[in-house]
Amino acid sequence: MERKTLDALKNEKDAVILAHYYVDDDVQAAADHVGDSFTLAKLATTIDAKRIVMAGVSFMGETVKILNPDKQVYLPDPKADCPMAHMVTIQQIKEMREKYEDLAVVCYVNSTAEIKANSDYCCTSSNAAKIVGAIESKNIFFIPDGNLGRNIEKFFPEKHFINNQGCCPVHDGITPDLIKQLKKRYPDAAILAHPECRPEVLDLVDYKGSTKGMIEAVKDLNKDLNIIITEEGLRYELDKTYPDKTFIFPEMICEGMKRVTIDKIIDVLESGKNEVHVDPALAERAKLPLDRMLDICS
Repeated sequence: MERKTLDALKNEKDAVILAHYYVDDDVQAAADHVGDSFTLAKLATTIDAKRIVMAGVSFMGETVKILNPDKQVYLPDPKADCPMAHMVTIQQIKEMREKYEDLAVVCYVNSTAEIKANSDYCCTSSNAAKIVGAIESKNIFFIPDGNLGRNIEKFFPEKHFINNQGCCPVHDGITPDLIKQLKKRYPDAAILAHPECRPEVLDLVDYKGSTKGMIEAVKDLNKDLNIIITEEGLRYELDKTYPDKTFIFPEMICEGMKRVTIDKIIDVLESGKNEVHVDPALAERAKLPLDRMLDICS
């Protein structure tokens, strides 16, 4: 089905397509808005369309629905999932609350609605340090991504971090040895990495930050050759933004994100299937830490 048919469907259904940087190029090209988790979370609260198609993994669809309870939200593929989102349990949160009186549970947006509902604050990779800096509690239980927690912990020596053992398998698989090999092979390149990587990896790179942050940092670093340590889908935006620069990605593929296709987007617009539903009571509780995040970062 041609692109003009997709445009016609969006007009007919009063629909907007949001896409994460990690989905395939053709999906990003067809989307109305492309961004990282924080950009899309903020944007979702400003959209006037009746229907929103979230071209990403399942927690993103839930987040959009929680922030927009009166809109119809759809996932192109409900099986597109983020393993990290399931790497912490409500029981673990309860145990930490019992152990520490002065505790704030800071939940990375890459998490399920149930986990958000049992947390105090949400954050993204781009605003995690800002969120923690606004919290008075001394003890921080950072979930579900332990790497992100460890990477911001050093900025807050006055706080006690308890970092969950979860991780993004794609980013966690990058090792310091690989970074050293890349430095040796490309000595003139800038290396930029996502904070879901291990701290010992970030110690070796030129820039560490969110996907959006990396896009902006390429300009500041001003190198012709750039090694990007994150999911390969970011190449589309980088090539479009910097056509005169060269980008090298190690093999980093999120299988969940790659399940999203144009055909599946067309299918949900035509059929109305794969609508995201979140229990209203659960959504109300999960919205509170998201609202706190948006308030702090407004």
